Amino acid sequence: MHIAREVADDLAIDAVDREQAGRPPLDEVARLRESGLLTLLAKTEHGGRGAGWRTAYAVVRTIAAADAAIGQLLGCHYFLSFTARFFATPALAARVEREAVAGRWFFGGGIASDDTPPTLTTGGASSAGHLLTGRQSSVTGAFVADRLVVRAARSGGGEPLAVLVDPAQAGVVYGDGEGGGFGQRLAGGGSAEFDAVPVAADAVFGSLSADEGVLSPFAGLAAPAARLVSVQLCLGLAEGLLAEVREFSRAAGSAWPPPAAQPWPGGRAQDPYVVSAYGELTVTARSASALADQAVRALTRGLARGEDLDDDECAEIAVLASVAEAAAARAAEEITSRALEVVGPRAAPLRHGFDRFWRNARAHTLREPVAHRLREVGDYFLNGAHPAFALPA
Repeated sequence: MHIAREVADDLAIDAVDREQAGRPPLDEVARLRESGLLTLLAKTEHGGRGAGWRTAYAVVRTIAAADAAIGQLLGCHYFLSFTARFFATPALAARVEREAVAGRWFFGGGIASDDTPPTLTTGGASSAGHLLTGRQSSVTGAFVADRLVVRAARSGGGEPLAVLVDPAQAGVVYGDGEGGGFGQRLAGGGSAEFDAVPVAADAVFGSLSADEGVLSPFAGLAAPAARLVSVQLCLGLAEGLLAEVREFSRAAGSAWPPPAAQPWPGGRAQDPYVVSAYGELTVTARSASALADQAVRALTRGLARGEDLDDDECAEIAVLASVAEAAAARAAEEITSRALEVVGPRAAPLRHGFDRFWRNARAHTLREPVAHRLREVGDYFLNGAHPAFALPA
């Protein structure tokens, strides 16, 4: 974790300037690559660091507290680099991981089902190859990824598949998606057009079908694993802003000065309104953090079970992840809004950059409405219904 803290401290130095400039995060990804954090989850026998998801989540949270967009990039990299273990054969997953470590690949893309996926047809350079054609509207890490993992639909049957794509090949063209957003400006997001891009037979990991019985319970853990990336991003955002405004409040004092005849005992640092507000926000953050820790522990146990995991265990883990995501999203929204109220109008100047936390939080949570998670949790509690396999956007 000391490496993650060093990278976070480095990112924090110029976080405001970089966010306001909004350039593609080429330098930031280079920092992650040089630090060795990209190979954190890769097995030691493949040249990686051999860490588990608990460590990876802690790293994402630490980076996100300093720079939420780079935290998102790193969290998506961890998940997408792990997808072969969820959906491919063990031999293929091992080969991809060895090549990724050797090449220090940064993974981008996305395999959620939020739009019509490009089509994978048989063809290409050999009889065993395929061609990828179509558009994906949301690609994390566009412009900076060494490899993309995207969702494709098999021609004819339409089965959804996870596919590994080399973006350096002819036929891959990036766009700016929906024209940029008000938050997460450094997440390198955009759209991607695939014009008959060759895809080798062994670059097709496997099915992403939500139909009952298609995925093993172990593969089903991909959904809560991805959701817990979102959780750590939200918690990092909240904790990062709380840390910054705390230091600002200590230096600048209260946003609500008392009447002249009634000074606060102990000075403005003891303003009871400010102290109470920080107390409430701390409770909100720590409550969400406790739920996240519970879900991470459950996921870790599920991953350790491997192919022995059953459907009921997978469902319980998925529900815990949904609980944690709902709590973390609400915490991020509340804290990034109310913490600015504590600071008052002095939070407004752009030079402080406090607004980036609120914008980043809302840009992220808009893509994953809490209502969906609450419905899953309620249906499980009331009816025992297992959540459908659904990856976050």
